[in-house]
Amino acid sequence: MVRTGGCSCGLVRYALEGKPTRVGVCHCTSCRHETGSVAMVFGVWPRAAFTSAGDTRAWEGRSFCPTCGSRLFSLGDGEVEVKIGTLDDAPTDLTPRFELWVWRRENWLHPIEGARQFQRDREP
Repeated sequence: MVRTGGCSCGLVRYALEGKPTRVGVCHCTSCRHETGSVAMVFGVWPRAAFTSAGDTRAWEGRSFCPTCGSRLFSLGDGEVEVKIGTLDDAPTDLTPRFELWVWRRENWLHPIEGARQFQRDREP
């Protein structure tokens, strides 16, 4: 399976092969600021499963399109974290299996059924 995605203006594109190793939701302040929303949903794939085309800039390790400003992905040691909202096909079949920084979750949001809950970062 290949999933594709990109930025709002279309100048940056990426592709992901296979299934993610994990899918989560983060409620931390940094993710809230980055998305302009109350949480960020993301998937993590092996770095070898990821290809991209187009010019990006990075801030604190987070890549974005310098033209439209879309936040896209973060490249790490051996893996890539992709913002699920940047995938082309929606809705996806990707279900978060954990939530991070739940003490910052909005009171009107409920825990995702069956997802592990972490007060802060995920435990190894």
